[in-house]
Amino acid sequence: MKKIFKYISLLSIGVSILACNNFDELNTDPNSAYTTKPDALLSYAQKQLADYLNTPSVNENNFRLTMQYWQEVTYVDESNYDFVTRNISNNVWLDLYVDTMQNLVKAKSIINEYVPTATEQSTWPVTKANQLAILDIQQVFIYQTLVDTYGDIPYNESNSIESTSLPKYEKAADIYTDLISRLKNDLSKLDPSGSGFENPNDPDRSGDIFYKGNVAKWQTFGNSLLLKLAIGIADHNPSLAQSTATLAIGNGVMTSSADDCLFRYLSSSPNFNPLYENLVASNRNDFVAGKTLVDYMNASSDPRRAAYFDENVTPYKGGTIGTPSSFAVNSHIGDFAYTQTTPGVIMNYTEVAFYLAEASARWGIGVAPALAYANAVNTSLSEWGVSTTDATAYLAANPYNATNWKKSIGEQAWVAMFNQGMVSWNFYRRLDFPVLSAPSTAVSQAEGKVPVRLQYPVRETTTNPTNYAAAAASIGGDKLTTKIFWDKF
Repeated sequence: MKKIFKYISLLSIGVSILACNNFDELNTDPNSAYTTKPDALLSYAQKQLADYLNTPSVNENNFRLTMQYWQEVTYVDESNYDFVTRNISNNVWLDLYVDTMQNLVKAKSIINEYVPTATEQSTWPVTKANQLAILDIQQVFIYQTLVDTYGDIPYNESNSIESTSLPKYEKAADIYTDLISRLKNDLSKLDPSGSGFENPNDPDRSGDIFYKGNVAKWQTFGNSLLLKLAIGIADHNPSLAQSTATLAIGNGVMTSSADDCLFRYLSSSPNFNPLYENLVASNRNDFVAGKTLVDYMNASSDPRRAAYFDENVTPYKGGTIGTPSSFAVNSHIGDFAYTQTTPGVIMNYTEVAFYLAEASARWGIGVAPALAYANAVNTSLSEWGVSTTDATAYLAANPYNATNWKKSIGEQAWVAMFNQGMVSWNFYRRLDFPVLSAPSTAVSQAEGKVPVRLQYPVRETTTNPTNYAAAAASIGGDKLTTKIFWDKF
């Protein structure tokens, strides 16, 4: 950690200066000097977060492989949970703590130090509060992602580069509780009557690529994130989870795809979707559909197959998990992954609809569980272009099972989160469905199981050894099989 944090500020400031308010100019001229603005830092942070969550790069995000959606063609290390050879945890740590988080921290600093002009005096207090809250909501999202990935992590000291280069780790459960309080406070500060990061002259040039400065949309996103935090601790702290979920739903979560938090990629390099980068621009054929998912969808004649997979082979066929799989004889990933401008998903209504289904099943919040389940499944089917007729038939064949609601919601969430591997991993660990088996060829560190966390970066063992050792002991061992605190069953 020491070496990482020694160059965080230089790295984040350096790359952020290259950013500008218009996304398509993010990489205009690396040799030119730009004035660092919070808008530019926000744009850069959002792109880095979107790239991490959506990339299929085996060097960073392997959750599509872990959840057995995809299978590697030739090099199958990651399908067998070898995350050490490519230093994957190191890369994830840098993606989230450095490239994303520190740009948000720097943006906050600039906003706090800004002295408004005379014409801004009357509106600046509301604008400032909105901007700081929007930035912090994104930090809450990132910290939750880090906790869900590793367990105990550096938290309060992780942004204090000037005071410590050896940040201590804090208990994951305590961080979650603080994130809930922090997010509630952020939401209380948002005022849709004021400005955010929008560009009044040209919305498309807003520094806020997710919502173009729309404060009301950030309220909806924040409440949806609050619901996600609540569902995350449903088995750990049911009372806090239920009260938080009730508050979030009552205040207004996503209700349609119009509320989706997306990153709009462009058609040209380097700003096209990282799926396209890895599947097309790389000139490599590294991935095919995974047998586990394909077999499940074939068994239920799932109408989403036509969108998820290419029809290069009939019937649809998936590569055996953990085994080299021919690109010629197995189903390829669908057209969405071969399209430059496919939006990158941060959070969407389909994900939220499944949280609502889970809240209904657990606590009776909202509509009846069977209706909430049907809405979640229908939302996914609609997202992938399935007709109303086919959606009705699919739901009739796959009804809600009240006696085993975790299986119903868990399996359908798994199918629905096909392009959101990290989110799917959370559903899987929390609900224990679908039932997935590790390949017999998996690395010994997996102990014959599908991993339930990533190990800490190897760099931490040498640069921040004392705090690393304390964290490893606190969580029960730095292993792929050590459960995150909320993973109770």
